Amino acid sequence: MKSFLDIKTLDKYILKQIIEVFILGVVVFTSIIFASDTFISLIKQISMYGMPVKIAFMIILLNLPYVIVMTIPMSVLFSTVMTINKMCLQSEITILKACSVSIKRISRPVFLFAVLMALVTFFINETIVPITTSQSKTLALYAIVQRNIPEGKRNFTMKELKEGNYLKRLFYVEKCEDKMFSNVSILDLSDKDKIQILQAKTGTSVIEGWQFDDASVYTISRTGKTLNTSWIEKTIIDFGSDIQKQLDKKNDGSDFNFINLMPYLKGSDTLSPEVLAKYKVRFWDKIALPITTVVFVILGVPLAITPPRVRHNRGFVFCIGIIFCYYIIRAFSMSLGYNLTIPAFFAANLPNIVLGIIGFLLYKQKCEKI
Repeated sequence: MKSFLDIKTLDKYILKQIIEVFILGVVVFTSIIFASDTFISLIKQISMYGMPVKIAFMIILLNLPYVIVMTIPMSVLFSTVMTINKMCLQSEITILKACSVSIKRISRPVFLFAVLMALVTFFINETIVPITTSQSKTLALYAIVQRNIPEGKRNFTMKELKEGNYLKRLFYVEKCEDKMFSNVSILDLSDKDKIQILQAKTGTSVIEGWQFDDASVYTISRTGKTLNTSWIEKTIIDFGSDIQKQLDKKNDGSDFNFINLMPYLKGSDTLSPEVLAKYKVRFWDKIALPITTVVFVILGVPLAITPPRVRHNRGFVFCIGIIFCYYIIRAFSMSLGYNLTIPAFFAANLPNIVLGIIGFLLYKQKCEKI
């Protein structure tokens, strides 16, 4: 009975430290990913398409579950390496070894925590991420299509940029009241062979974009020759079609869950081979990503156990190295899978296979020595 209580106390002691560092890791890694990827993308959309800041903030919140799913394996690795390495430096591993407690026994609560986080990762990735990802895309498209109309403002200009930071359209509005704007002039440079100038007395925002009433359209060649002049009773400038095409082009099935992606494994007559390959890779990635949590622990535990003569913490360096290697292999294998070079199963699982084999050999070696 006493031995059972001692073992239970050991589990609580290790898990307490693991969870504390894990929470810190989630906060740190989530902040890093947001700062390096999400924020840059949103700032680009704000500057290019006039997305309101409050909607951009809502999109950040909707992208949070996806980022957390990516940071959970990294945070489990970070907490494992830092905790085990700290126990080594404080001679706690040596004391436990003297009490006939093996490395396998010390690692047991760590592996249990990793399995639990793998299940949490799978649950979030299946139930929350597809919904929030889809809502994020819809909200971004709606904001871009509707544009940010500055209520009550007079004599303001807005610009829409295209890829390469080149001017696509330039808008001038005399005034905007009650979501209605008057005396609008638009310089349209979207066509490389001609320039169009639209002038309208009134306009408003609709689902499809901006609607103008009683508009005059002047078509001018790049050399300055007037090609056509016409009067249109009602016309709509669609801001969202290009963005929708970009979203569809970049869609890799991230807004689908495991069940939605399963039918695509048998093929599809309506999708191109490239898009179908992305869906297949994403399907297997739904399984591979949670497993990564356990693979990281298998690799992290032996690397965190340092020799007695080493008196400095090498855990953080090992952690960064493992994460770097994982994402290098992942990016390489996923791109091969998307390009139909290797099967989708290996494209999603190659990082786990490589790091898992290395981790198993190191773990077995540490267990035999200590």
